[in-house]
Amino acid sequence: MLGGTERLLWLLLLSLLLPPPSAWGHGGQARPREGTEEAGSARAWLAFQGLRERLRAAGALSRRYWALFSCRVWPEGCGEDEEASARPPGWSLALLGQQYLDILSTWSCSFWDCCDRGDCKIINNFTGLEADLRVRLHGQHLARELVLTAVRGYLEKPRPDKALALSFHGWSGTGKNFVARMLAENLYQDGLRSDCVKVFISTLHFPHPKNVDLYEEELMDKIRKTQEHCRQTLFILDEAEKLHPGLLEALRPHLERQAPNNHRAESKRTIFLFLSNLGGNIINEVVLNLLKAGQSREEVRMEHLESRLQAEIVASTDSGFGHSRLVKENLIDLFIPFLPLEFRHVRLCARDAFLSQDLLYTEEALDEMARMMVYVPKEEQLFSSQGCKSISQRISYVLPEG
Repeated sequence: MLGGTERLLWLLLLSLLLPPPSAWGHGGQARPREGTEEAGSARAWLAFQGLRERLRAAGALSRRYWALFSCRVWPEGCGEDEEASARPPGWSLALLGQQYLDILSTWSCSFWDCCDRGDCKIINNFTGLEADLRVRLHGQHLARELVLTAVRGYLEKPRPDKALALSFHGWSGTGKNFVARMLAENLYQDGLRSDCVKVFISTLHFPHPKNVDLYEEELMDKIRKTQEHCRQTLFILDEAEKLHPGLLEALRPHLERQAPNNHRAESKRTIFLFLSNLGGNIINEVVLNLLKAGQSREEVRMEHLESRLQAEIVASTDSGFGHSRLVKENLIDLFIPFLPLEFRHVRLCARDAFLSQDLLYTEEALDEMARMMVYVPKEEQLFSSQGCKSISQRISYVLPEG
């Protein structure tokens, strides 16, 4: 017997699956002459018969959808056999029906836990992600465009055949961790606290090279359990340039293309984010030369940076990341540059810091905070050497005493 919540969801699903009244047919029977009492009675009877048949068909179909829907939202009570029984031989889930299931699953997961009672409420709020990247991320037009397009395109694929791997590059404080957090907050209701999001920091989680075998086992176990627990996962690997080559090699099978599984209603989706300072110098050099040549910052495009950034990553002797098979076998889908931040961007970060603490600010206070940062190169003084890092800790220096 369905509970109240399940009955509500069943009715919502049924309402989506019912065809519009204009689609109800009356069979191939001859119609009585219009304007007679017989014609009116016949029309009423045929309409009733048509409605009954449509409701019967929709009821049978909706039971199949309900079985698939409940297996998706409450998988702990649904085994492979039960899910298979929801799909009679020769019956496949239509694209429109798949979209309905996605809508209802996402809606229900905003209220209940959906991954074996885990805390992984998936919301995939692309409108919110777009707004956050536009309003809260300063000076990173390339990262904004690339991240939004890549993530939305991947998560909207019916059956992705590999994990999405994005590698963020640039100086410290330019927004790499900030964007990773935005992704977590807009893809999962509980953000970084979600059981479907895991963050690994090389120097914190894998500090000793002699323990690499143990780290590899722990990392693979964590990835496997998270993927089993959640249909959509996000793994963030900070300080990726410091990852041991053995760990990078262990990640390779998770980033390779997989044969599609046609026996399940949905495919697992996994996003890997690699965050690294690697390539920051070449990014800054390219941007500086373009600015000196008279181009505006907003005119900097990927074609100016892509080849030189990848060459710098591959040529690096201080890191095994560029020499790993992840890079050599093109398993990283995008190398995303984060540009150096200028005075005006640091000023906006200062404003955001005031607003986040519900503090009033003056234009003079924002100028003063931005001037506290060190700017390079020595001659041009264009780029903040720390980006916006630690800007919020400087508020106390500009607040009035008392």
